[in-house]
Amino acid sequence: MLLAIQFPSWLSPEIIPGLPFRWYGLMYIAAFSVAFLLYRRQVRERHFPLSDDELSGLFFWCILGLLLGARIFATIVYETSDIYRRQPWLVFWPFRDGKFTGLQGMSYHGGALGGTLGIIIYSAIKRYDPREIGDMYAASIPLGYTFGRLGNFINGELWGRVTTGPLGMIFPNATPLSANEAWVREAAETTGIAVPGMDSLVNLPRHPSQLYEALLEGVFCWLITWLIRNKKPFKGFLSGFYFILYGICRFFVEYFREPDEALGYRIEFVKSGLPPAISHPLLSFSTGQILSVLMILMAAAWLIIASRLPNREPVRIYPASDRAAKTVSASEKEAVRKKRRKLHKKLR
Repeated sequence: MLLAIQFPSWLSPEIIPGLPFRWYGLMYIAAFSVAFLLYRRQVRERHFPLSDDELSGLFFWCILGLLLGARIFATIVYETSDIYRRQPWLVFWPFRDGKFTGLQGMSYHGGALGGTLGIIIYSAIKRYDPREIGDMYAASIPLGYTFGRLGNFINGELWGRVTTGPLGMIFPNATPLSANEAWVREAAETTGIAVPGMDSLVNLPRHPSQLYEALLEGVFCWLITWLIRNKKPFKGFLSGFYFILYGICRFFVEYFREPDEALGYRIEFVKSGLPPAISHPLLSFSTGQILSVLMILMAAAWLIIASRLPNREPVRIYPASDRAAKTVSASEKEAVRKKRRKLHKKLR
């Protein structure tokens, strides 16, 4: 009897087979939409002086920074070959061997860096306090991040390590393992998977680590930051708090996720003698864990700095008149534009 969950056979990366529309891309659209709605909710409940047009502009530039950072960082950190150095245009080229594949390979840590730079630049141009802009992002983004990991799950990628537990799932694209290894045969026997012969390859159950990340780094992080969004002790607190919380969750989940085959563990204080597919010693650290620790340290440093900056008092609710003035100003500008267009037509 098979003691593992089969990956849903009806799930396919393509929404409609044969057409270049993939669930992964749709998940990104859903993620940005959810984050936008949550951000707008905060703007309205706090009467923050940011019009809908300005909010759209803010999201456009931050999403652009996020995508650029996520893609460039992924090709620098996670790509071991020199293909992008030799052919840099392939970084943003969504075709491989004449087929549409989308942009395969995005780094959360790179996206966080690019998005943060987008917030800083936009805030400087529009004269907003980046601490407040960033805090509202911290309460909006995590739930959207959930959809990104669901996209990874639908793609059947970023699977976890081998497990014989009840949550094990057989991913069709997972790397098969040689039955010559004693631990492979033992895991197959425990989970009820037949082994044809000693020279055969076996696809063993894996941790669905994409779902672990969706729940912990997405739903859990969002719920905590959302509940305390109006209880922050100073401006800039929520953004630092979120990055620390995410870093801790990501560091923990990495113990269930198989590291990239070409990278393995970047730091190994203790070696188990077993491959990364089955073993992750507590004192061996993957690329994702190292980046998460760096993120935690940088966020902690930011909290210390933000707590000592001038005008650090938390502004929870703005006077309603501030937002009204902003809205009227925007509507007046639109009225002037309409008058100019009418006058231009008459002069033709």
